[in-house]
Amino acid sequence: MATHDIFMPALSSTMTEGKIVEWLKQPGEKVARGESVLVVESDKADMDVESFQDGFLAAVLMPAGSTAPVGETIGLIVETEAEIAEAKAKAPSAPAAAAALPTPAAVPVPAASAAPQPVAPAPAQVPAPVIVAAPVAAAVSNGRLIVSPRARKLASQMGIDLAGLRGSGPNGRIQAEDVEKAAGRPVTPLRVGEGTSAAVVAGAIPSAAPSAPSGNSFGSRGDTVAFNTLQAAVNRNMEASLAVPCFRVGYTVTTDGLDTFYKQVKPKGVTMTALLAKAVAVTLARHPQVNAATTTSGMSYPAEVNVAVAVAMEDGGLITPVLRNADCTDLYELSRQWADLVKRSRSKQLQPEEYSTGTFTLSNLGMFGVDRFDAILPPGTGAILAVAASRPTVVAGKDGSIAVKRQMQVNLTADHRVIYGADGAAFLKDLSELIETRPESLAL
Repeated sequence: MATHDIFMPALSSTMTEGKIVEWLKQPGEKVARGESVLVVESDKADMDVESFQDGFLAAVLMPAGSTAPVGETIGLIVETEAEIAEAKAKAPSAPAAAAALPTPAAVPVPAASAAPQPVAPAPAQVPAPVIVAAPVAAAVSNGRLIVSPRARKLASQMGIDLAGLRGSGPNGRIQAEDVEKAAGRPVTPLRVGEGTSAAVVAGAIPSAAPSAPSGNSFGSRGDTVAFNTLQAAVNRNMEASLAVPCFRVGYTVTTDGLDTFYKQVKPKGVTMTALLAKAVAVTLARHPQVNAATTTSGMSYPAEVNVAVAVAMEDGGLITPVLRNADCTDLYELSRQWADLVKRSRSKQLQPEEYSTGTFTLSNLGMFGVDRFDAILPPGTGAILAVAASRPTVVAGKDGSIAVKRQMQVNLTADHRVIYGADGAAFLKDLSELIETRPESLAL
């Protein structure tokens, strides 16, 4: 009898374990090579796991909701239908696991590539997600609606019939916002850092004005709620950051010129996030030391300037969508890229390289009115910039005159092994000069 194991795949370089969101196939069902068998939640995305051969799913060794380390056998595939019974007999946990399976719901995301059998690279397996201008008919795969896990959970809580919805996600996938609209609820905005007082979240995502976190992932009084996969990944990263010898340096930036320029380009689709990311990237290109990071071999100087922007997810945790080559990307294109990244962040559709390749991180709590804060350095990078709110401030000029200007506090947290105090101070000085005196150059 030829039995093939289904392994828990490594969906990213940092993944050590994965959570089984759902099985898309039931024991006994026929499976084709390259067909999605189950959905696995990695540290920051939901991804399909595909079969590496034709056959039949004989046994499910770990039910939906289970967590398994990378490389663990979680299911069995046999070549012929006649071998199913024998494979089940040799897998004592299979009957209990199968009984615990929920009703399947397909989630089309990139396939895993970590099993020992050779397989084509993940991006080639599934068409890249696209943003649709208007909802389309909900997609169906093998008789199953394509629904995001969060949308299915919301629909169950709200009593919404998924079969009657039209999906606005990639390839007609039903998203959480589709369920919220069907229930008559306002679409919950993703809390995205934008930077200054002019940075009302507009253009990045359709949403209401920023509000305090809803706390819907933190339970009620008296509850003890387990960390979800994303939160656990963030926790591990933050604990690793404690081993890095960091220093912090702050700078006060006048934003009057930036605010004026933002009003001019906002109608053209430019977001404040793109403006700040562009300003940071252009400055980083002149200060490669601040874009560097410590490795086991020494100091690593990336070939690209990739600005990651910290985003708080609706169901808890953080993710850092990356604006690649932000220093040499047109401001308007950068804004379009950011809108796309934010949209796919909401449905956990980002590819690993879209949230794990940042060379520098931008974190903002200014949209919540925070005066100042220090950010924790993400592992694998050399620095992170914390951006606070811009406020009217009474400022004394060099000639003794008094004026009211809008100012914001920015604080740099840096790895002292690769970046020294003088490096950080020079970077902040040049960033401030660019924002204060030449913001229009960001559009050139």
